[in-house]
Amino acid sequence: MYRKIGAGLAALTVSVLLATTSAYADFWSDASKDLQGVTIHGISESTPPSNYVKNVLGPAFTKATGIKVEFEATSWDQMYDKAIKDMEAKTGVYDFVYIEQDIIYSYLARNFLVDITKTLADKPALKAPDYDPAKFTSFANYFKDDKGDLYGVPMEAFIKIYLYRKDLFDDPAVKEAYKKKTGKDLAPAKTHEDYKAIADFFTEWGKDKGEELWGSTVQANTGHPASWYEFFESVAPTFGVYNWGIDASKNYAATVANGGSMNSTEAKKALEYWLSLLPDAPPESTASTWDEVAATFAAGRAAQGLVYGENAAWIATDASKSKVVGKVGVALPPTSPGVIEAAEAGKGYIGYYDGGAFGISYASKNKEAALLFLQYIAQESVQADWAVAGSRITHTATYDDPKVKAQDEKTNGYYSLMKKDGKLFAGAPPYPFHAQVREATASIFYKAITGDLSASDALDQMAATTEAELKKLGYRK
Repeated sequence: MYRKIGAGLAALTVSVLLATTSAYADFWSDASKDLQGVTIHGISESTPPSNYVKNVLGPAFTKATGIKVEFEATSWDQMYDKAIKDMEAKTGVYDFVYIEQDIIYSYLARNFLVDITKTLADKPALKAPDYDPAKFTSFANYFKDDKGDLYGVPMEAFIKIYLYRKDLFDDPAVKEAYKKKTGKDLAPAKTHEDYKAIADFFTEWGKDKGEELWGSTVQANTGHPASWYEFFESVAPTFGVYNWGIDASKNYAATVANGGSMNSTEAKKALEYWLSLLPDAPPESTASTWDEVAATFAAGRAAQGLVYGENAAWIATDASKSKVVGKVGVALPPTSPGVIEAAEAGKGYIGYYDGGAFGISYASKNKEAALLFLQYIAQESVQADWAVAGSRITHTATYDDPKVKAQDEKTNGYYSLMKKDGKLFAGAPPYPFHAQVREATASIFYKAITGDLSASDALDQMAATTEAELKKLGYRK
């Protein structure tokens, strides 16, 4: 989740986008005729897709409607803190807010959001001709309630993928050295054992060559939830541990003793494996969130790693920010035997399908203007340039756009991989207690990274703490 806009984005002009929406210019001006001069305020994390909204789509919407968009792109933690406090207090500072896939269930439980489906049905004059929720990818389902009503318009969606240095993996000298050392051909890892062997090899290679090169990235910040997320959403599933190891069908059990799997043998193997990669990771890894992991890979400091897909485009194509342009390969994460087959059968998943939507705050004083804006950015006509700029796809037709196909080639098939194998990934489980469990267990998890707890002891304590927290919250009986 590298959260800064690429320099190339500034070159994209508003006029290009305006041309794509000219067919509905009358609708936008007519629908906003009583809203001239209104200013809507939004907040999001500073990501490539969000900055595209701020710099391109927002100004285009203002020109089409006369409604000004004040859009705050800030840090991940500030985004949540400001939005939640505003909605709790019902002050209406923000008209629309970014809803990450994993927090939507908490927001719905607290009635923070406007029902977009119902509002458009009640006010058909506000329904834009080119707004069609049926055009969204299946990712939109994460932002619906149990009736199927939509509470957020998807604005980004991507998978966390395995990036590797194609130039190194294809180098004859490197391939020969790896074959000599391991007896195997060098190729993107399909198993955890192969990934670890490759990581060991490149760390030693970098040391021997006197280069700033390590074998793997690791998102292992010891004071930020990014590390917790890397393990539970990206690593544990590749060992067959799903939904954080909490079994909702068994009274929200987390411990093996009660039917959960947070401290199962597979979970402990997963954490031991992940921690074993730390010696093969650059020294900044224990201070790395998703931002720094992407920056580390772009700087050419790691031979491979799990990186949020929204960074794939700029890492592979933006020479102003990346030293590995044209050298990036993409692949599925390594998995344990049977995990991919389980995912293909719909009984599991191999990694994290991340992303978010913009929802209208229930406290908004400008709900109609915000509703127009969300429809404006949902138009199929604006999707291709947005996808190229931010490695995100929320409309099914975007994959086939010539611009996206061209970018797919430059990224060595990132978009093709997401289209073909996105079904193997999944978002966070639908837990309204998401933040509470994370916060209750994170400090224990950090001790495993620092070496103050073994992987086994850490997970035993985390599983017990999770059950205690869920009992306190009323989910465990």
